[in-house]
Order: sequence, then structure tokens, then C-alpha cells
Amino acid sequence: MGMRKATAGLALIVSGVLLTGCGGGDDGGAGGKPAPSASGSEEPGGSTGGADKGGEVVREVTLEVRGTGKTQIAYVADGNRTEQVTLPWKKTVELSLTKAEQEVGVLVSVVPGSVPGEDGMLKPAPCTITVDGEKVDDNQDGKDVLGCKHMVK
Repeated sequence: MGMRKATAGLALIVSGVLLTGCGGGDDGGAGGKPAPSASGSEEPGGSTGGADKGGEVVREVTLEVRGTGKTQIAYVADGNRTEQVTLPWKKTVELSLTKAEQEVGVLVSVVPGSVPGEDGMLKPAPCTITVDGEKVDDNQDGKDVLGCKHMVK
């Protein structure tokens, strides 16, 4: 029954993460101008808005899931993704934040799948998020079933 609860919990969390990530992008689109900004922010060297570039900052974000074996993870960093991975797993991305994004923040998160604990019971794999080399969140070695999340500013 514990495995069923863990799987249902992971599915619920992944759904929430994906809906949160998708909802933020769709609400702002009311015309032709938001679409070029969105595509410009996906390309690291985009030439969209020279005035905006002056206020932008680049943050290096690293998502990490420790452990051994294979598990499924869901993450939000440079997009929303779910992957089957071999542990340990690490992904580093550079996020370019506009002035507005620096004020409200941009969500990054990782929801690790389950791995066997020392007692043989399944538990979430340990995860961490670092921004510009500084650890900003962890799931207390797998004790927090919600994984890791942080608003990058």
C-alpha cells in the first residue's frame, strides 16, 4: 500500500508542477508581442529588446538527484520535463531573468522518484538545487516527499 501511495503522490506532484509551469506562460499571451519575448528568452543569445538586456541577469541553476539505480524524475528548469534517469543525475542550466522575473522569481523544481532506503523501504531520492553555486533547497535526504523547489530571482 505504501508504494501505491508514493506513486499516487508523485503523480499528483508532477501534475501540479506541470500545470503550474504551463499556466504561467499561457496567461500572459494577449497579442503578438508576448510570443517573441517568450521565444527570445529560450534562445540564450536572442537579440530581443536591447533595453531589456541591460536589466537582465543570468543565473546558473543546478538540479541534482542522488542515489543509485534508475528512477523517474520530473523537473522544471529550462522547460517542464519528466525523464527516466540513472542516478546520480545532474542538470545545469543558465536562466536569463528579466527585471520583472527578478522581482517575482522564476520557479525551478525537481521531484525525484523513489529509491530503496537503508531499511529496504522506498523513499524519495535525495535532491538539491543550487543557484550560482549556493545551495538553496534540498529535500532533507529524501524526507520531504515534495522534492526540491526554489524561486530564482
